[in-house]
Amino acid sequence: MTFEYGVDGPKVIVVGVDGSDTSLRAGAYAWGLARRGGARLVLVHVAPAASLSTLTPGGAAVMREASDEVLAELRRELEQAAERVGVRYDVVTEQGDPYTVLARVADESRADAVVVGASAQAGHRLIGSVAVKLVRAGKWPVTVVP
Repeated sequence: MTFEYGVDGPKVIVVGVDGSDTSLRAGAYAWGLARRGGARLVLVHVAPAASLSTLTPGGAAVMREASDEVLAELRRELEQAAERVGVRYDVVTEQGDPYTVLARVADESRADAVVVGASAQAGHRLIGSVAVKLVRAGKWPVTVVP
């Protein structure tokens, strides 16, 4: 076994951010890891598929507007923080299934680590959360931030 000298941690960190408290804490944690380790941060914002559109007229538009607001605020905060401390980052925004998008982005960016917030939804204990699915995939170290 050979060791790489001068490499102490992940060089590419993927973090899922959806605007929830736990995802924002995950983003802050990943930001700190990236800052301390000189890593590139890939923030992934996945807007859920517009299931509300089948229930109420205009539901998809409401979901899209809320998602856009979260993303705009996140970008403002990122730009301010990046100016202060110099973290390299990319923002990926897509619509779809959070697990599928996060896994694909982690693979495409050759992520060394994935960080997500813990799910606050009770049903996820039965069907599994995004974090559990990422851990079960076994492709990357996954940190779940409470």
